[in-house]
Amino acid sequence: MRLLIASDIHGSAYFCRKLLEAYDRENAQRMILLGDILYHGPRNDLPMEYAPKEVIRMLNERKQDIYAVRGNCEAEVDQMVLDFPVLADYMLLFEKSGDGGSADREVAVYATHGHVYNEKKLPPMNPGDVLLHGHTHILRADCVDGIWILNPGSVSLPKEGNPPTYAVLENGVFTIKELDGKTVKEVAV
Repeated sequence: MRLLIASDIHGSAYFCRKLLEAYDRENAQRMILLGDILYHGPRNDLPMEYAPKEVIRMLNERKQDIYAVRGNCEAEVDQMVLDFPVLADYMLLFEKSGDGGSADREVAVYATHGHVYNEKKLPPMNPGDVLLHGHTHILRADCVDGIWILNPGSVSLPKEGNPPTYAVLENGVFTIKELDGKTVKEVAV
């Protein structure tokens, strides 16, 4: 299954629109949102075209395609206005890795926002598993001590000079892309 993964929209209608355009262009079957969907948070400046009500409308129109986890900026009121679940702390995904041959394996992907579980505080994981998170606003795709640490970066408020990004996960390949589709980094997990 082709998954589009994004984090940290922070209420930006402009970047949410760009993300949905990327979702359509990528022909993904599902969109995984790693939290901080509506609120900009007290430590962030307002993102471009901050309009949470517009983000609500756009995402609710795609509710059947979205799986989401709770970020540190989500609250119960967010669940009251969004038509898809947003208050789970994590979700487990299982991704096929390989080219379809006998050497294929299934990879466990622990998807979370990153404010509770992250590289410094891992959930229970085995070598070869994937920790997929946002929160830092910094894109990442590295293997550390046998665990893959993947972060799609931030759609609206990237840090450390990174562009706004999202990721695609398909057949064990994690590709981080700019909103226009240009590949920034790609790894096979």
